[in-house]
Amino acid sequence: MTEPRAFLGVESSALGRRWVGPDVARDRQAEAIWQATNLPPAVCAILARAEVAPETAQDYLTPSLRALLPDPRGLKEMECAATRILQAVTGRERIAIFADYDVDGACSAALLLDWLAALGRGATLYVPDRLTEGYGPNAPAMARLANDHDLIICVDCGTMAHEALAAATQADVVVLDHHLGGETLPPALAIVNPNRQDEDGGLGHLCAAGVVFLLLVEANRQGRGQGIQGPDLMTLLDLVALATVADVAPLLGVNRAFVRQGLKVMASRSRPGLRTLSDIARLDSAPRAYHLGYVIGPRINAGGRIGGADMGARLLATRDEAEADAFATRLDLLNTERREIEAAVRASALAQAETRGTDSPLAWAAGDGWHPGVIGIAAARLKEATNRPAVVIALEGEIGKGSGRSVPGVDLGAAIHRLVREGLLLAGGGHKMAAGLTVARDGLEAAMDRLAELLAQQGAGNEGPRSLRLDGALMPGAVTPELVAQLEAAGPFGASAPAPRFALANMRIENPRRMGDTHLRFRCNGGDGTRLDVICFGAFDSPLGPLIAARQGRNLHLAGQVEINFWGGRQTPQLRLEDAAIPRDTG
Repeated sequence: MTEPRAFLGVESSALGRRWVGPDVARDRQAEAIWQATNLPPAVCAILARAEVAPETAQDYLTPSLRALLPDPRGLKEMECAATRILQAVTGRERIAIFADYDVDGACSAALLLDWLAALGRGATLYVPDRLTEGYGPNAPAMARLANDHDLIICVDCGTMAHEALAAATQADVVVLDHHLGGETLPPALAIVNPNRQDEDGGLGHLCAAGVVFLLLVEANRQGRGQGIQGPDLMTLLDLVALATVADVAPLLGVNRAFVRQGLKVMASRSRPGLRTLSDIARLDSAPRAYHLGYVIGPRINAGGRIGGADMGARLLATRDEAEADAFATRLDLLNTERREIEAAVRASALAQAETRGTDSPLAWAAGDGWHPGVIGIAAARLKEATNRPAVVIALEGEIGKGSGRSVPGVDLGAAIHRLVREGLLLAGGGHKMAAGLTVARDGLEAAMDRLAELLAQQGAGNEGPRSLRLDGALMPGAVTPELVAQLEAAGPFGASAPAPRFALANMRIENPRRMGDTHLRFRCNGGDGTRLDVICFGAFDSPLGPLIAARQGRNLHLAGQVEINFWGGRQTPQLRLEDAAIPRDTG
């Protein structure tokens, strides 16, 4: 297959990327959408990329939960799980919620706590400590909970916890999860998981909070048949949206509706924990998917990474303003501490991976004393730097706890499961894009060699030079608040739905000025009397800063995302720069 021509002729940009634009087929689809809708060409380009048909474009722009929500009963054991939870509510039984310590687990737990509170019931929340207990249910904790409760609901975990669930002999256990299941399931009254091996995978893109939401839909349906009026579930979609984005679930199908509607709920600022955390993070505009993934999510995760494991769930579930303020303040401080710890581990991991060589199908690093709470983030950064699946392992004694992140098209979770079955890992699990593992120190090299082999069989390492995919070109005058709003309507953007990226060709650079230590702001001039503000975060941590500063009064091709800058009560469009290149016909 012939490789498409480089967009604007950029074979190697300032960041060493090859720019790739839409192909002929996508351009034709965008034109067909424009003829049918008269939407701006830039918006039509995004719809064409999503393979939207011209006749369904308007429906796509207004995703309806009513139209996209699947029947919860399509998932195995869903009816059983909902019936048992409703029975525990009506029978005033003792309920415990065992949740994972990440954002998805926190949101899943808060969903259940909110729903139970609306029905006048409470539950014991249990979130394991990452350092002393590790991921998922463990036998001692489950046995203790079973002695004091009638029902244990495991959220965002439990599908592979055979020994732990078997220890809960005194209570019924319901699992609401989305991680890959094994050939056999652990003993439980019900395991609701779209990624069980006996499911068809049609809802495999749901995060755990999405599964919990469907459970509550079914429980409300059953409750109405018994004369029980459940709460309005639409008010809980802020939690589902946050989990969906933070857990990097594909923004396809019902997930688009979850996030779109959830952002509207979040904008109402009715949840004390999210409102307070947003204020502390200085989020001064309507929330977007970006804010969920990069502003709110990391702060909620900070508790599970280096602080109180249950702090995120409690922040999201509380209705007490003072408690929300205390939790949010503490999580913000922990997030600052997390960034410092993570930066040190990331630098060490990258140096080690580079020494080992980054031409392997797998980039990996392991170190003594690395904080287990930040290795997932470090793995994500290593993946981004090498454009390969990456694993980072924290060693302590004879054991290593690792976290991995993958690239599109490479199923890391399946490979990890394979290594567990082959006896090369002590434990492991996850999904396509992220996984965790436990490995013996003396088996580390063999396990990583085998993992690299399995990933190579899926095509890892064959990506070639990293490319920057662009959706077309714009002139400064076309970037208006109206266009940005229309592009947002084609979202939300995230996993499997990248944010729109456009090039601005042959822009004259005007008045570049440094902001703080690393950022850069300037204005670009299209030569037709139109100008656009440009912001480049971290510019001087890369070649972009020096290049732009040196091009004052000269031309550059620019590439990035268009957005609205909110400042001093004004809203002005700007380009958030991600890359730049010197035009081939200039010096």
